[in-house]
Parts: sequence; structure tokens; C-alpha cells
Amino acid sequence: MADTTSGTTSGPAAQKSIAVPLGAFAAGAVVALLLGVFAKVNDPTLDGTTTLGFDDVRDMKVALSTVIGVLAVGQVIGALWIYGKLGIKAPSWLGMAHRLSGTVALLLAVFVGYHCIWAFGFQTGTTEHGYEVPLRGVVHEVAGCMVFGAAVIKVVAVRSKRAPGWFLPVAGGLLFSLLIVAVLTSAGWYLTEYGWPS
Repeated sequence: MADTTSGTTSGPAAQKSIAVPLGAFAAGAVVALLLGVFAKVNDPTLDGTTTLGFDDVRDMKVALSTVIGVLAVGQVIGALWIYGKLGIKAPSWLGMAHRLSGTVALLLAVFVGYHCIWAFGFQTGTTEHGYEVPLRGVVHEVAGCMVFGAAVIKVVAVRSKRAPGWFLPVAGGLLFSLLIVAVLTSAGWYLTEYGWPS
């Protein structure tokens, strides 16, 4: 119950803390920065990578990134449905499906991210092979690193009982936005230029 005489609140409202999102954003920034630094200093190699039956690592990443993009859109639709923003009652199974598809999207993103960092690294300017890295590639690399920072933020938002009410939709929106930027600057570009990989 709120204490109106002293101007402060007690109970559930008092337990909400801005420290939770601030800490999560700081942790997410550290994760993104460390991934970026590692990707930059790592010598790209195909050792320790897989193609999952595609012609090369790039083709595999395009296919899985497309799946991640579809799952990310599904996540937004599911969240809007769960929170009653679509005007129709959400079925009882939707919460579990939302968590499961989110977990699959995150695991696929980790798999693709590993291959991005390990096989390609973080490249800017002109590579040692004379390839001029386009702005699209740099945007993809930055967004890709930031995706994992945003994933940390989203996990904290989902798990925290003390975070303000705005934190979960902001964390989810941030993760979705970064995933879509990463997917569009890689798989989206590739599919437009070359079509579906073999």
C-alpha cells in the first residue's frame, strides 16, 4: 500500500529500480564491445566452421539468418498478441511458443555469430586481399556485435522482477531492431543480389 503522508511509496511500486536497466545496458555494451574487439583482432579462418551442407559458410549463414529474421518477426507478433495489442485473445499455448521460438532464434544467432566472427572477423577499409569493405558490411558487423549485447539486455528484462514496466518492451524492441538490421545487411542483401544459396 502506498504511504501518501511521506510522499514515498512502499510495496511493489517501490521495488522497481532504474538500476536494473542501467546495469543491463552497461553489461550489454561490454558484451558488444568485447565481441567487436575479438572479431577485429581475430585472424579469420574457416578452421572450426561448418557449412551444414551448403556450398560455403556464407551460404549457410544466409539461410540461417533468413530463418532468424522470420523468427524475429514472429517474436514481435507473438509479443503484441500476448500483451493484447492485436485485439484478439491470445491462445494459452502462445507464451510457450513465444519462449521456444525466441530460444531457437537466439541459439541460431549464436551459431551464425560464431561463424561470422571466426570465418570473417571484423573488417573495415581494404582487406589484405584487396577487397574494399562496403559500408553495408561495416553496419552488419557493428549490428551483429550489438545483437549479443541486446540479447543480454533482453534476458535481464525478461528475468528481472524489479525492472520498470517500460524496460521489457524497450529491450525487446532493441533486440528486434538490431537483428533485423543484421539480417537485412547480410542475408537481405545477398538474396537480392544472388538469390537463395545452394
